[in-house]
Amino acid sequence: MKDANKGFTLIELMVVVTIIGILAAIAYPSYIEYIQRAYRAEGQALLTDLAARQERYYAQNNAYIDDITQLGLSDANSATHKYAIHIVLEDGSYTLTAQQQFNDSQCGNLTLNGLGVKGYTGTDKMIEKCWR
Repeated sequence: MKDANKGFTLIELMVVVTIIGILAAIAYPSYIEYIQRAYRAEGQALLTDLAARQERYYAQNNAYIDDITQLGLSDANSATHKYAIHIVLEDGSYTLTAQQQFNDSQCGNLTLNGLGVKGYTGTDKMIEKCWR
């Protein structure tokens, strides 16, 4: 008896490639959203830490400050350089802005002011989604 050829047919291979393509098309956007949410968490943590430092400085000096180095940070970037921090003093208070350095059009830049009001500059999501 003659042995049958072992292996896959072209149709079987194409079915597997199609299934992998469908799974990748579903998984990739979810992966990108997960990564951006992790980056946003870094920006949120940095803003809340800076707000605490501002309040500590205010308690000791009776004024807010816009100098990052006097708040105990070496530079105005997050640890992974995904956000650049800006401090604006206005009307006896401050506004902290974490300017995103990656492509996050959904939430954009994150803000936190001296009253604890959170904000964002993106257009696609609600504040609860960007600050969770």
